[in-house]
Amino acid sequence: MFRLDGKVAIVTGGSRGIGRACCEALAAQGATVVVNYVRGEAAANEVVEGIVARGGKAEAAAFDIADTKASEAAIDAVAKRLGRLDILVANAGIAIDGLLLRLKDEDVTRMFDVNVKGSLACAKAATKVMMRAKTGRIIFVSSVIAEMGNVGQTAYAATKAALLGVTKSIAREFASRQITVNAITPGFIETDMTHAMPEAMKEQVLKAIPLGRIGAANDVAAACAFLASDEAAYMTGQVLRINGGMYV
Repeated sequence: MFRLDGKVAIVTGGSRGIGRACCEALAAQGATVVVNYVRGEAAANEVVEGIVARGGKAEAAAFDIADTKASEAAIDAVAKRLGRLDILVANAGIAIDGLLLRLKDEDVTRMFDVNVKGSLACAKAATKVMMRAKTGRIIFVSSVIAEMGNVGQTAYAATKAALLGVTKSIAREFASRQITVNAITPGFIETDMTHAMPEAMKEQVLKAIPLGRIGAANDVAAACAFLASDEAAYMTGQVLRINGGMYV
């Protein structure tokens, strides 16, 4: 089940954390994976080498999704070089935390440029290819914060909530072409970012998670592999909550 043999996937922000886990999960199911990165060349190459060492197929691609023209050109180039594009995982995103009264305009703009405009640019480029094939999978990685909110993350929550509206709208636009569009809202997941948090803060977060543990990147990647598969062909415009019960 959930095999992706012969398919091509692009994962934005694929060099670390959830993105890396998604790259590895899709490759394990047989997909050729393009690992997008901006500055983490060494990390991206490490992901590629690991996938290849396990018998999979992968390559790295450097482009900043906040640069619309660069994103569209890079995705178009991948589709032409590999002959197809079946899966886009729009995972890349940034978080600049701050209380509302201290928010800087430039930080808000930067987050929207990456998290929303960048993801839209990638989806736009991918759907152009998928429309011709009359099949495709687009998966947006949002956040539990989009649904439940959080102190000090108003702007970040706004960008991630926007992706939920984007998911539902694009799903309706492209359903007739058999392109499915879904979103994942991860909860508190163990990544480089959360690993650096003080233990006291982690303990506080744990109290809000009914399953009693911090999520693993693989928990999110498993959902990504499912949504990318043929078994999820009748599922579109939906949001999968991978949060351990933190928000239900």
